Amino acid sequence: MALGVLIIGKSGSGKSTSLRNFKDDEVGVISATNKPLPFRNNLKRTFTTDIDKICKILVNPEVKAKSIVIDDAGYLITDKFMKGHSLTGKGNAVFELYNDLADSFYRLIRTIDAAPADKIVYVVMHEDKNDFGDISVKTIGRLLSEKVDIPGLFTICLRCVAKEDGKHAFLTQSSGYDVAKTPMGMFDTKEIDNDLKMVDDTIREYYGMNEMKSDEAEEKENA
Repeated sequence: MALGVLIIGKSGSGKSTSLRNFKDDEVGVISATNKPLPFRNNLKRTFTTDIDKICKILVNPEVKAKSIVIDDAGYLITDKFMKGHSLTGKGNAVFELYNDLADSFYRLIRTIDAAPADKIVYVVMHEDKNDFGDISVKTIGRLLSEKVDIPGLFTICLRCVAKEDGKHAFLTQSSGYDVAKTPMGMFDTKEIDNDLKMVDDTIREYYGMNEMKSDEAEEKENA
């Protein structure tokens, strides 16, 4: 079972920039938007809004990168909504569209569990604030936000924030108003540099993932 990590933040808070220290063979990037990454790089990217295709990538043992980033994952929901909302009509058809959106995205998150055990899958999404000031994941419709509670499906949720000095940071623990959280002892401080490669190394060391073998490797050894 792979490990899923949720990353949220406003536009321009440094979510995509956090990939800057990965080498091109260390991470695979799945982009829901075709915009370039905000730094010079040779990272391997796949552009798609097809959730079924992404699920197949996640469980494919031939994907060599041990870390996979689904960048701008919220646009997977947006794209599906924008393509379908004008065609559904009203009443039950609209309700079914929202159900389909929620079902598809929930299935994507659950597919992470079926990915090879040495993988970490980062789901990067925009944040949203409600009328009470609580900050969580930005979605469309209430089913995902209220019934599913996306952050509740992850043990690790980092919130990316822009600082006054122009730098960016990850928040590792909740302020009481957001959903940032990490396991006890994984990070020493509530604020760390928005360096996803450093985060990746820390997570792997914490869980002993550097010693893990992929399912494919174990099958070859057993054979």
